[in-house]
Amino acid sequence: MFKLFLTLLRGRAYEAEQQVLDSQAIPLLGQQIRDASAAIQSARRAVAIAVAQNEQEVAQHRKALARIADLETRAIVALEKGNDSLAHEAAEAIGWLEAECGASEKAQARFHASIDRMKTVVRAAESRLRELHRGERVARATEQTQKLDRSAGTLGLSTITEAEETLLRLRTRQQEIDSTADALREMDAGTDPSAIVEKLARAGCGAPLGPDANTVLARLRTRMNNAA
Repeated sequence: MFKLFLTLLRGRAYEAEQQVLDSQAIPLLGQQIRDASAAIQSARRAVAIAVAQNEQEVAQHRKALARIADLETRAIVALEKGNDSLAHEAAEAIGWLEAECGASEKAQARFHASIDRMKTVVRAAESRLRELHRGERVARATEQTQKLDRSAGTLGLSTITEAEETLLRLRTRQQEIDSTADALREMDAGTDPSAIVEKLARAGCGAPLGPDANTVLARLRTRMNNAA
C-alpha cells in the first residue's frame, strides 16, 4: 500500500511538472534560446582565439625559417674560413630550430583541423539558433491566436458583437435625429409667412423681393447706352 502511495505521488508530481512546463513553454523557450545564443557567442570567441593563436604560431614559424636560412649562410662562411668550431655551433642551432619548425608545423596542422571543426560546429549551431528564433516567433503568434480562438463565443467575441450592436443603434438614432430636423424645417417653412412670400416671389408670382441678376444687368445696359 505504501508503495502504491509513493507511486501515486510521483505520478501527480510528474503531471504537475508537465502542466507547469506546458503553461510556461513560451517563456522557457525564450530563456533556452538566450542560453543557446550565449553559448554560441562563447564558441565564436573560442574560435577567434584559436585563429589568433594559430596566426602567432605561423609568424613564429616564419621567423624560425628566416633564422635557419641566415645561420646556414653564416655557417658556410665559417667553414670557408676554416672555423669549424663556430660552424659546428651554427649547425647545432640550425638543428634545434629545425626541430622547432617541425613541432610548429604539426601544431599548425592541429590548429587548422581544430579551427575548421569548430567553425563547422558554430555554423551549424547558428543555423539551428536562427530556426529556433523563427519557431519562437511563430509559437508566440500562434499562442495569441489560440487565446482569441478560445474566447470565441465567450467574453471576447461577445464584446465585439455588443459593440457592433451599439454602433448600429447609434447610427439609427443619428438618422432619426437628422430626419426629424429636416421635417421640422419643412414644417416651419410651411407656416412662416415670410418663407411663403419668398417662395411665391421665386416662382414669379408678384414683384420680386430684391433685384435679380437680369434686372441689374438691364439697368447697366441702359446706363451704358445713355452714356454713349
